[in-house]
Amino acid sequence: MDEIAAGFGGSLGYGRRAALILIDMMHGYFDEGSPFQLPSSDCLASASRVLDAARASATMVIHTKVVLGPAAVDAGVFVRKIPALRAYIGESRTNELMAEVAPLASELVIVKQYASAFLGTTLAATLQASGVDTLIITGVSTSGCVRATGVDAVQHGFIPKVVRDAVGDRGPGPHEANLYDLQAKYADVVSEREILDYLASLD
Repeated sequence: MDEIAAGFGGSLGYGRRAALILIDMMHGYFDEGSPFQLPSSDCLASASRVLDAARASATMVIHTKVVLGPAAVDAGVFVRKIPALRAYIGESRTNELMAEVAPLASELVIVKQYASAFLGTTLAATLQASGVDTLIITGVSTSGCVRATGVDAVQHGFIPKVVRDAVGDRGPGPHEANLYDLQAKYADVVSEREILDYLASLD
């Protein structure tokens, strides 16, 4: 990957309190034959390890999933652009969260219809009310919901930390290009090891 140009790619560091978000870790991204299926489940395994560390450190954990209403009317023109989104109409196995990262009863699950976890949801208000200023981002897909959430996080005044190993996409091209762009302009793209060490330091 080309070196990031001078004047871009600064480090945001860590704030006073972090939360972990697991974006759309649903069966639709991991089940064979799904139109959204990823080529690898490596990001799921990584996100599971980050989740375990977050729980051990009593870090706030938030999950998201996509559930669309009847005829996907609440997805507007988005579903016209991506007709495959109709797979998320109603509750089904397709939008069920994977067992490896299944939420505890005490963890918030945000239902969304669009790419960003912030759009049309209570995420920003929830983080602010909880004193969170740093958002650790895992999930799928890198070029879609992860990128959109990272961009919106920084625009809402949060420090986004995108965990490289714990996000995934349907191809290496969009995955790497979007990690590059996130690091250059919107977020700190960090390794799983860095995040695990950070969370361990909070014990």
